Amino acid sequence: MPSRRHFLQGGISLAALAALSPWLSTGALSAGAPLLQRTIPRSGEMLPVIGLGTSQTFNVRLDDASLAPLQQVIETFFAGGARVIDTAPSYGAAEQVTGELLKRTSNQDRAFLATKLSSTGRARGQAQFEISQEALQRRNIDLVQVHNLQDTSTQLGLLRELKQQGLVRYIGITHYVESAHDELIAVLQREKDIDFVQFNYSVGERGAEQRLLPYCADHGLATLINRPFQRAALLSRVKDRPLPDWAAELQATSWAQLLLKFILAQPAVTVVIPATSNPRYMADNLAAGREPLPDAALLKKIVEVFA
Repeated sequence: MPSRRHFLQGGISLAALAALSPWLSTGALSAGAPLLQRTIPRSGEMLPVIGLGTSQTFNVRLDDASLAPLQQVIETFFAGGARVIDTAPSYGAAEQVTGELLKRTSNQDRAFLATKLSSTGRARGQAQFEISQEALQRRNIDLVQVHNLQDTSTQLGLLRELKQQGLVRYIGITHYVESAHDELIAVLQREKDIDFVQFNYSVGERGAEQRLLPYCADHGLATLINRPFQRAALLSRVKDRPLPDWAAELQATSWAQLLLKFILAQPAVTVVIPATSNPRYMADNLAAGREPLPDAALLKKIVEVFA
């Protein structure tokens, strides 16, 4: 991603250096401020606010050469205190890669695993869930979401059964475009037992501020935020520009951190899930999940930069 070639404008922190170097002790990570955590309203369980998406980036061959940088991403991720990994059967080999890397790094029990159902019909949904169990090498999955509202009622019915059986802890729905936000709200109004909703939100796609984020806050719904960089489009806008001086007020050392902190300033955001295959960028993303977060004045400045 050339848009991150100015990875840390102000120099790499000690915590980031530790995260970037798997051969170094991870003790330095624990010396810095911990990742912020937010509550899953339905249960009170706490989750670190920075997660990891796997769309495209984890769709690689299951060989050592392809897995090596992703293993460093996973090691950096857990060393920095993160837990939530979001994947899907429709992401190619991403589920298999995630399962294999968790096994290699002995992090199966530490991960909060979120995957999806993207099938039509109960039988196909059940079969897809069983394939996900095998790929992720986990019998019990933390969160399973109906992907892009595909056959929503049928798949939610299946997920309720799986939850009752103890195979799924939380259930959710997802989408990735603003035009679907009203439909997400309609499903949430109809299906009162949904725990999570995943959707797009960023400084470039702010539609969720109008209804969806307030609805989640008012009705006790956990949120996962996808497309925080709009597939790198936001970073491309500023790739040749230095960080503004006021970024220091947020202890932000990259444009990516500013974009993530913009999202996390919304209290209704539970976890943001940027995808990456680069351990440097993983460390950079983790740094955004610590205090301070922008106030109203700094949020306005971030919006103005990307307007």
